[in-house]
Amino acid sequence: MPIPFEGGCHCGAVRYICSEEPTTVVNCHCGDCQQIAGSAFITGVLVPEGSVKVSGELKSYRVKADSGNGITRNFCPICGTRIMVELEGGVGVGVSYTTLDDSSWLEPAIEFYTSKAQPWINLCSNTEKLTDMT
Repeated sequence: MPIPFEGGCHCGAVRYICSEEPTTVVNCHCGDCQQIAGSAFITGVLVPEGSVKVSGELKSYRVKADSGNGITRNFCPICGTRIMVELEGGVGVGVSYTTLDDSSWLEPAIEFYTSKAQPWINLCSNTEKLTDMT
């Protein structure tokens, strides 16, 4: 597992480096993640709060997640790439899996909101499956 690991947005205006090992990698199937991704789920790399250093400008907005907790989505204002989310409740920061320079060493460990997964999705056989979050 390469630590630190790095990534950035599609246009290159935003870069980040994470100094700590991920706590877990998740696939989230909630309605909010499906809508924001324009896909059936989002894969996120959860890391400890304060472990991500960003260079470049981020824009953000706050929404209420399906759990009822607040979530702040941070993205590149030029190309719109989702960079990371700040999760209310102290569970850390979620870095967008698709923004990593090399994501080959990561594998999802948890599937969130499996009750909302699209019927044509085959869930990973080696993950913990949670139907809903509280």
